[in-house]
Amino acid sequence: MAVKKVLKYGEPTLREPSKEVHKVSRKITDLVQDLFDTMYTCNGVGLAAPQIGVNLRVFVIDASTKNNPMKPMVFINPKIIKKSGAIIEDEGCLSFPEAYTPVRRYKNVTVKAMDVNGRTFLLEAKDGCLLARAIQHENDHLDGVLFIDHCTNRFEADEILKKHKLPPIDEDKLLSEPDLEAELNND
Repeated sequence: MAVKKVLKYGEPTLREPSKEVHKVSRKITDLVQDLFDTMYTCNGVGLAAPQIGVNLRVFVIDASTKNNPMKPMVFINPKIIKKSGAIIEDEGCLSFPEAYTPVRRYKNVTVKAMDVNGRTFLLEAKDGCLLARAIQHENDHLDGVLFIDHCTNRFEADEILKKHKLPPIDEDKLLSEPDLEAELNND
């Protein structure tokens, strides 16, 4: 298919909630291929449709590592149905080239979604693994939420954004995450 332009932080489209996919049509399978082509070209772990300007609830992930080979995955109309535990890890995003900052995430997630064939599946990702964090990160994109909205220190994150010539954090978008904070304080 094609490598698409990845929208950069500051583009209003990245803040818009995405629409449900009603049918896994040729248009959707082409979109999935474009997402994979673009993600691999940019050396990403995941990519959501809104990042290439398509406002649909679709994302792809390849969380394979040398020690943990995995198949590339497609998530259509995903819903995180269970989450627990908490972790703080550095995170980045293809829409924020070279910018990384510590963020709060759930350690364990269960997601329900459709695959590229329109079949529903359930997937559990545990122990704060790359897959668990990537699912949350890409799923956020579908709701217009960005990884910096989960940052642990907004002033530090602002400095990182400034260093990479990106707009500052939008304070109104910062997430209050009492459940995650409680989990972090229990660990």
